[in-house]
Amino acid sequence: MSSDQRFFDFLKERIGLDVASVGEAIIERAVRQRSLALHAQTADEYWQQLLASTDEQQALIEAVIVPETWFFRYPESFATLGRLALARLADIKQMRALRILSLPCSTGEEPYSIAMALLDAGLAPHQFKVQGMDVSPLSVERARRGVYGKNSFRGQDIEFRDRYFSEQSDGYLIAERVREQVSLQVGNLLDPRLLANEPTYDFVFCRNLLIYFDQPTQRQVFEVLKGLTHVDGVLFIGPAEGSLLGRLGMRSIGVPQSFAFSRHPSPAPEPVFVPMPAPIPQRSAAPIPTRPRPFSTVSAQVLPIKPPPAQSDAADLLSQIATLANEGKSLEARAACERYLQSHPPAAQVFYWLGLLSDVAGSALEAQGYYRKALYLEPQHPQALMHLAALLESQGDVPGARRLQARAARSERADSERKS
Repeated sequence: MSSDQRFFDFLKERIGLDVASVGEAIIERAVRQRSLALHAQTADEYWQQLLASTDEQQALIEAVIVPETWFFRYPESFATLGRLALARLADIKQMRALRILSLPCSTGEEPYSIAMALLDAGLAPHQFKVQGMDVSPLSVERARRGVYGKNSFRGQDIEFRDRYFSEQSDGYLIAERVREQVSLQVGNLLDPRLLANEPTYDFVFCRNLLIYFDQPTQRQVFEVLKGLTHVDGVLFIGPAEGSLLGRLGMRSIGVPQSFAFSRHPSPAPEPVFVPMPAPIPQRSAAPIPTRPRPFSTVSAQVLPIKPPPAQSDAADLLSQIATLANEGKSLEARAACERYLQSHPPAAQVFYWLGLLSDVAGSALEAQGYYRKALYLEPQHPQALMHLAALLESQGDVPGARRLQARAARSERADSERKS
């Protein structure tokens, strides 16, 4: 029932969602769930109920949006924010508090991470204010509650939890001194009145959102983001969105793994330029999500990796590759991939990681070759399909990109049917 184009168009109009970015199966599953909840027997019956109820419209949006976030995701972004914030305060001679915006803020991990990062960088509470915004009232309510489970704390370096959280029976409650720095509200980036009367923000975090829009909506949302960001401000994005901002006139500030862009070239804390990839990730598989290692810095020194024990099998080495990549150790992860290929038969997942690592390094043609090798070994590898589609689209091959996105959607649909 849910393949009806009306549902795709509804989500496109309301939240800008491009069905090709997530696959039809995700939306179909959400519509089935909501139809069952309302005891609707046909597509027309559910459609009429959807049109008649704003609560149901929001419920369908909530069923499609599955937040995937954790504290200090992409940690170098927060380390860079701390350095830039201190410099920004000096530039404005501390005449006012810094304004920082996080949208979509999901369940609050990002805006609270921003506040913790700035407190740890030495800023006083009166020197900054963080505003979080999300289209989901349920997510905003969870953020306001401020209680988080273990899934929100990932990686080995979670020392910040001891300093800023108190353990309770139902999870970890964030400290009041962090909560006081953050205001939260419901809002939609597609709303032309969004924050219309607000001053611009010194720093804006909008990560892993543009990848879910088609090109016209991306441009529309980018103009909104640009209008919200101070002319001397910095926009933090997801690792898959760098080439898009480059095409729209923004410049990387040049700090590896920070995914930070400005309108004009400006002195960077670390004058190293790393071109950004343009993959389109699934929500559950964001490209190289660095583990929350608060305030780590990227070093030019490559630390050697101890070779795995002789008895280590292929699964252990694959796990090591994923861990290194997720921690932002690109060169070490690539070396682990090479060791795998020397001692084990070729594997699609290894070539996928090599493609993603090449993407991050800005080697688009090399990345394309690795993705194609992954698809040769595993034709329906979902991440390789979507990342290669993004590369083709960035190179102007829109028909080729859409074919790969359609393949990924069919694979997702088939997988969903097998599980149902």
